[in-house]
Amino acid sequence: MHQPIFARSPRLTADRRRASRLALTAASAAIALGAAFGAPVGTAFAEAPSVTVAPASGPASFADIVDRVKGAVVAIKVKAYEESRSPFEGQELSPDDPMYRFFKRFGETPQKRMTQSQGSGFIISADGYVVTNNHVVEHATDVEISLEDGRNLPAKVIGTDKRTDLALLKVSDGNKLPYVEWSNTQPRVGDWVIAVGNPFGLGGSVTAGIVSARGRDIGAGPYDDFLQIDAPVNRGNSGGPAFDSHGQIVGVNTAIYSPSGGSVGIGFAIPTEVAKDVIAALKEKGSVSRGWIGVKIQPVTPEIADSLGLKSSKGALIAQPQKGAPAEAAGLKAGDVITAVNGEKIDNPRELARRIAAMGPNKIVDITYIRSGAEKNAKLTLGKLPEEKEARAEEEDLGGGAGGGAQLSSLGIGVAPAAQVPGAGGEGLVVVDIDPSGAAAQKGLRRGDVIVEAGGQTVNSRADLTGAIDGARKEGRRSVLLRVKSADGAKFIAVPLKQSAG
Repeated sequence: MHQPIFARSPRLTADRRRASRLALTAASAAIALGAAFGAPVGTAFAEAPSVTVAPASGPASFADIVDRVKGAVVAIKVKAYEESRSPFEGQELSPDDPMYRFFKRFGETPQKRMTQSQGSGFIISADGYVVTNNHVVEHATDVEISLEDGRNLPAKVIGTDKRTDLALLKVSDGNKLPYVEWSNTQPRVGDWVIAVGNPFGLGGSVTAGIVSARGRDIGAGPYDDFLQIDAPVNRGNSGGPAFDSHGQIVGVNTAIYSPSGGSVGIGFAIPTEVAKDVIAALKEKGSVSRGWIGVKIQPVTPEIADSLGLKSSKGALIAQPQKGAPAEAAGLKAGDVITAVNGEKIDNPRELARRIAAMGPNKIVDITYIRSGAEKNAKLTLGKLPEEKEARAEEEDLGGGAGGGAQLSSLGIGVAPAAQVPGAGGEGLVVVDIDPSGAAAQKGLRRGDVIVEAGGQTVNSRADLTGAIDGARKEGRRSVLLRVKSADGAKFIAVPLKQSAG
């Protein structure tokens, strides 16, 4: 625990030595100047500038805060069963192989084995509600918490939310339990943060640092809005609290960035303003109901903004509205850019997703969007966000082979009408060939993608596509905007144009 202090000491000593040398140098210069101009040497020395080094500021100790909160921080032990198969599963053995009969008989039967894992959590009420991460208790058959005083208590999972990786547990021992409270203020970058938890099963460990950044998207889910902290957290800290300098919870420690698996000073915590609402919903209903408008959205890049004639790249571009969803019922279409919800500006798709989700189902909202350069409004009633569905890409025979289809050198692709490609449907142009170094490939277009619109117009032939490209040039556009369907769904891609048509 003292190493950081010692690590800083040599640097501070070196700074002071440099300051002393600087002061002596300045004093010597003043003496020389005084002698040159006939001033008294003593006066020149007295007026020489001095340099001081301010000591590092910060709290003398976090001990008082830790004493207040440590009783509410718990270690969580989880038992679960998972299926395991033979390491040879999936490998093809010849019937003549001497091991064939053995693995045929014993190698393909799933075996259940018990696993044990550990994490952290914290009590938020005297009657024993405990917050942790979903991934700590996911698939658990038995959950036990260990209190700071050494007691072990069985815990019941009240509810989990996979999208934000939060879970709520309940324990009881017949008495009031120590608990901690959520902070009502958002921490600023540079504020102190204290992490308490159960790293590597050690229990009751405390580290401190600062909030390094806010609003981090680490690809964990659609509502990523993490605090980045440099208070060291490690395996087993998941689900533990991050406290501010007043001993209130500002985040739930969830993930780390680490090439080695240990802390390198980059940790991520779910901020209180997100966690508090999710935990309240889990306590009330055991699940979280989120609002839903039913659109696939993507960012408005500068290239897309230019292609649409927009002055700003802020907002969320609708790549595809889902059939029968609230957005389609309200008249929203692919190519519309949502810029505000209930009059509050939307900067990007992630902000739109969080805002709509937080409102919950059955709320009436006013959507502001831009279509063909004009601002419009639509009122719609939010639906309920359905359960996540896994999308799987399937390989299709695209036909044509390398060099197949009509070539467009301006984009670096070869295309063929979808009606001529088995399994591609009857609308649009299938990309059957693509130059890996071409403009389209660099922007994410892939072989097998289906171009359904270009420049806002439906395309079913090479002539349609070249006409849209020529039209974009005549309007002074630097890119042509393509609406593309792929295995991942629909999206818009703005492909830069060459000076001459292909």
